[in-house]
Amino acid sequence: MKIMGIRWWVIALIAIATIINYIDRQALSVLWPDIVEELFPNESSFERKQIYANISIVFVFSYAFGQAIFGKVFDWIGTRLGFVLSIGVWSLATIAHAFAQGVLSLSIMRSVLGVAEAGNWPGAAKANAEWFPTKERALAQGIFNSGAAIGGIVAIPLIAVLTVYFSWQLVFVIVGLLGFLWVIPWVILVKSPPGSHPWITAEEREYILTGQRTEESINGELVEEYNPSTGELLKRKQSWGVIISSAAIDPIWWLFVFWIPIYLNEVYGMDVKAIGIYGWVPYVGAMFGAWFGGLFAQNRLKAGWDVNKTRKTVISLGCLIMLPALLAMASPGSAINAVLIMAVILFGFQTAIGNVQTLPSDLLGKKAVGTLAGISGMAAKLGAVGLTSLVPILTANGNYTPAFIIGASLAIVAMLSVLILIPKIEPLKH
Repeated sequence: MKIMGIRWWVIALIAIATIINYIDRQALSVLWPDIVEELFPNESSFERKQIYANISIVFVFSYAFGQAIFGKVFDWIGTRLGFVLSIGVWSLATIAHAFAQGVLSLSIMRSVLGVAEAGNWPGAAKANAEWFPTKERALAQGIFNSGAAIGGIVAIPLIAVLTVYFSWQLVFVIVGLLGFLWVIPWVILVKSPPGSHPWITAEEREYILTGQRTEESINGELVEEYNPSTGELLKRKQSWGVIISSAAIDPIWWLFVFWIPIYLNEVYGMDVKAIGIYGWVPYVGAMFGAWFGGLFAQNRLKAGWDVNKTRKTVISLGCLIMLPALLAMASPGSAINAVLIMAVILFGFQTAIGNVQTLPSDLLGKKAVGTLAGISGMAAKLGAVGLTSLVPILTANGNYTPAFIIGASLAIVAMLSVLILIPKIEPLKH
């Protein structure tokens, strides 16, 4: 049996895994108004927000640790088993939220969830490097990243509707079961990498493998792709360009992932059902941004631009879109205006981030891609921890403007780190 375009089926499954990933992680923030009434009925508004921030910080720390771990895990055991391990554990952790009794139990469950969910990103970067030629990687990354946006779109109204019929505990069980259903088609379809997959057509195998950078020709001699050790990798300024840009840009995303429902609840007085009506809108912008960033990069490469010019242009464009929109959040006016401005911010973020995440595969050989993707992912989550920990302090009076100004500054740092520390985006040499 042969399947036409099997690489697109692979990336579609990873996008679906990402949708499930975001449904599972968003459940806590959407259900929080109901959870606090049951578990923390006597705490003040500030204390509740601080509890939420602390639990979120535990999640992101664990997520950062998990990205470093799973970067190596995917390099060791491959994408097929790596995804099964990652999604299996995070689905169990999601279900376990139903048994939470307080801060400690919630923190433990969020920690396990964070470690396991982290595998999705280095796994996707590695699968992208394996299954796609260089010119299609930004588009494939955009499709995968759109799963995060679609997850945000789906999660908030889905969970709000489920709360009409089920307790918050049962909602966690229902969404947690989705991951186990996903494993079935993944195990069946992704039997091996494209070079040895029994269902791939000869034409597609040739297209993928010849379009990948497997060898370099220097002075007429063939040189193997660059797969440095972790220590050697960290000595290259290009690696730090990836790491710093990831650490700067990612907190902007997490600012909204964690705080959109809380922001709408605090600033506009919305309950869970009202949040379900408004809270998904920003993720529509994110979905279109993921597609736009991938398609624009692919278009420019087909037009003859090199990888260096393409990546830097798209990353810079995404950051420059975010900058004025983040500043506009200082005084958005109505709730509708606020979520529409957030949609512009997340459009810019997703335009840039797909191309930032392809940088490891642009610079390194396939055996080192997961490692750099994991390290930069860890740095990104540590950056998110820093901003998340500041939000309750910055917004103690209900004013979120300082958090948005910090976000605007981070967009500038993300852009400059790529432009300055990676003089030319091309395969590194020994």
